[in-house]
Amino acid sequence: MHLGLRLFFGFLVITGLAAFFVMRVFVAEVKPSVREVMEDILVDTANLLAEDAAADLAAMPTGGDLRGSRFAGAVQAYAARPVDAQIWGLHKRRLDLRIYVTDAQGRVVLDAGTGANAPGALGRDYSRWRDVALTLRGEYGARATREVQTDEASSVMYVAAPVRGPAGELLGVLTVAKAQSTVAPFIERAERKILVAGAWLLGLSLAIGVAVTLWAVWAVRRLRRYAQQAGADAASPSAPPQLPGELGELARAMGAMRERLDDRAQREQFLRALTHELKGPLAAIRGAAELLEDPALTEADRARFGAQVGEQVERLRELVDRLLELSKLESPGQPLHREVVELGALTDRVLADHAAALQQHGLALRWLVRDEARVSADPAQLALALSNLLANAIDFAPAGSALELQLRAGGGQARWVLRDHGPGVPGYALPHLGERFFATARPGSARKGSGLGLAIVRQVMALHGGALEIAPATPGLQVTLRLPLA
Repeated sequence: MHLGLRLFFGFLVITGLAAFFVMRVFVAEVKPSVREVMEDILVDTANLLAEDAAADLAAMPTGGDLRGSRFAGAVQAYAARPVDAQIWGLHKRRLDLRIYVTDAQGRVVLDAGTGANAPGALGRDYSRWRDVALTLRGEYGARATREVQTDEASSVMYVAAPVRGPAGELLGVLTVAKAQSTVAPFIERAERKILVAGAWLLGLSLAIGVAVTLWAVWAVRRLRRYAQQAGADAASPSAPPQLPGELGELARAMGAMRERLDDRAQREQFLRALTHELKGPLAAIRGAAELLEDPALTEADRARFGAQVGEQVERLRELVDRLLELSKLESPGQPLHREVVELGALTDRVLADHAAALQQHGLALRWLVRDEARVSADPAQLALALSNLLANAIDFAPAGSALELQLRAGGGQARWVLRDHGPGVPGYALPHLGERFFATARPGSARKGSGLGLAIVRQVMALHGGALEIAPATPGLQVTLRLPLA
């Protein structure tokens, strides 16, 4: 299963379970909370009505009842009142309180719960009912009784208050009752609202979970692509993926690790290539030295083998010198001493250094285009790059041919172009020109260069924000340097 699906399903399970238990707790608390509020209101109502009934109950003869009293008339008038109240969207169209009063012995002397003139429980003994019995003992009396034993919705809550005389003596008990079914619509509406709000909350949580999952998968995939590039030995990006938090720290750690691996791979590749390049001259020197030890060797052969030793030593010296030059260019702390350089004048100075080699090989130099081009560059490094290109062109150009130079300025950049009319390079070798130690044989011999000249040129261009371009010509090879104008 994909990482995104695992994250999403994990988030879904956690959110779903949390939402289920939270909504279950809320819904389960609605009914008890409503009942508690209703009981609190009934307590206030019972005590208020007990105060109002005290005078009539004190004036009631022994064995009598409260029918016809002022209090009974007020209660009957309450029961008969029309009402149409809209309470937060719910309509209340009847009054629901049942009120009954007992004397000090628990005998019902007034029951106004079943109509204006109905006797109800009048005369019955309620002294054993919990609400009356506890109140007569001076305690808080209340009870909840089901009218139908198997139906919880038929439960009625009874709350009693003592009725006391002027001296504080107990005259009786007044009970106020209210059916819980009268508040059922409020409970149902509250439960519906909680469930709807919970569903919206769950949906919002899932949407956030999807967004977080997509972001996490996107970030992980960026890290994976970055790691795959490193594994494929692709060109390193300028920086690891920019991510926040721990993923950002992981990305930076991966970047640092990749740099270390790249450095290690480059060092290993460099050492392998250097070992290969050193083997040839050293083997030639060793062979010549062994032959020079032969006493039967003629003076001509000794001179020839000695010349081979000198040639290979010169090759080693050139290799070491160019390695040092390339190492300096690649050193992070190597400063660039920039100044405004006129590229044509710098080319003239480099050509003067190679005048003897041009004459020795019988080569002519021809300027096809020469614009004035000023660039911001380190003169020594730029001269080194031009010198390496000219040296390669001289080595590969056939005797009696001409080297063609162009210097163009336009479009915010200078283009320095050098072409020879030599054999060029095979197509397979063209993409590898500029790599360390990659070299092709010189025309008419198996001798190769150090393979570092073009690598030096490429590094100089990179330091100056320029580019090296190599393209085949017919015949020969054309090299172009591009540099931004100053």
